[in-house]
Amino acid sequence: MKKSENLPLLNFRGKARQFGSKTLRYVGQKGKQNIIIIGATVVLFIIFSIINSGFSSGLNILTMTRSVMPYAFLGLGVTFVIATGGIDLSIGTVCIASSVLAGTFYTAGMPLWMTIPCMLIIGSLFGLLNGVLVAKLKLPAFIATLGTMMFSRGISAVIAKAAVDAVNIRYPVDSWMQKVFSNLNNFPIGLVWLVVITVICMYLMYKSKLGRYILAIGSNEEAARLSGVRTDRYKILAYTISGLFAGIAAIFWSASFPTITTASGNGMELDAIAGVYIGGTSSTGGIASIVGSVLGAMILVIIRQGLSMTLGTIGSNISATHITYAITGIIVVGAVLLDVIKTRRMNRVRIEGKADHARRTAKERIEALKIKKDYILSERVDKAEKQARAAEVDREIAAIREKLAAELPALKQEDELARQERAKQKQEARRVEQEERKASERKK
Repeated sequence: MKKSENLPLLNFRGKARQFGSKTLRYVGQKGKQNIIIIGATVVLFIIFSIINSGFSSGLNILTMTRSVMPYAFLGLGVTFVIATGGIDLSIGTVCIASSVLAGTFYTAGMPLWMTIPCMLIIGSLFGLLNGVLVAKLKLPAFIATLGTMMFSRGISAVIAKAAVDAVNIRYPVDSWMQKVFSNLNNFPIGLVWLVVITVICMYLMYKSKLGRYILAIGSNEEAARLSGVRTDRYKILAYTISGLFAGIAAIFWSASFPTITTASGNGMELDAIAGVYIGGTSSTGGIASIVGSVLGAMILVIIRQGLSMTLGTIGSNISATHITYAITGIIVVGAVLLDVIKTRRMNRVRIEGKADHARRTAKERIEALKIKKDYILSERVDKAEKQARAAEVDREIAAIREKLAAELPALKQEDELARQERAKQKQEARRVEQEERKASERKK
């Protein structure tokens, strides 16, 4: 049905069916890895809860929520950079630097509420610096962000030492900051912030020009540039967003852990980036999973906390952190390997057979008829008339399915014969190539 027609407003049934259809289609095409991560997260949570009943307690869930927030926000921000095919190694130290510098100004007399915009500005400035170094000065992203990582770590410690002569920066405990960003009467309020900001990131990545251009740069930067995309501008924006989210992570870190050690933050970026790769964002760019980045951060925190409590239960002196690093390394390598295999399959030339073409065409026609039925049932006319027209559509759908079922055996047979013929042609081409090579060697 064309948009120019006077279509009725869809009723709840029609909206629900179309939403479910789109969701299933998305899951089938792009969401399989997220489903696997969700399943793995649930299984791990159940296993650790069985081993230690305290794992599923409200206090432990609150603790894990406070731990996951900074890493989730770091992962969301760096997803925009990785989607361009780049990397940002500075997000961990920029997060701590933003917290330390804002805390230094607070200790020197600045109002507490001013630390919020201060952290956001500091993080964004470091991200902007990274973007300029990578996009304008053409430095490799690894080198540029490595330099920024060390610079942010050192300069924040120097300023804190010179300004307030302190190794640790302390935010007030049990202030409004904790209630707004961390713990609201034993409720993990950070989850609400995470959901809202994740939805915003999904809109930016999938529905806005910014996200489309970022993904285009990651897929093929030169093609994007020749298409008129100002690639330098959007790469700078991607790194600035990453820095901004490092500032957001600093807010939640400061609210959850009020004592901040200067010159720290190394290793946070690796956990965040690992979560992004685990979540399904392609390491080469062009494919991004916003929800996957959050799920990746969650599963890493669950593994770390679960191992810590399990080892404590059995009385082991082995560090849970070290085991977590080992497991994380295996998971990341596996996730990137799956991404490489998936990319190869996508780039492989696939010949659509007659049977596949018939299935796809029939599926598209059936979906179009179902949409037509949704609008028919949404019309405000006589119920018997609606049911009669809907029944006619159902008969058309049934006829398409019957025709497909009748034609498929013959089409599959034709496809098999065509496949065998192509195999023979390839074999013959290899034989001719070998004979030509042998003849060339004999002449030599």
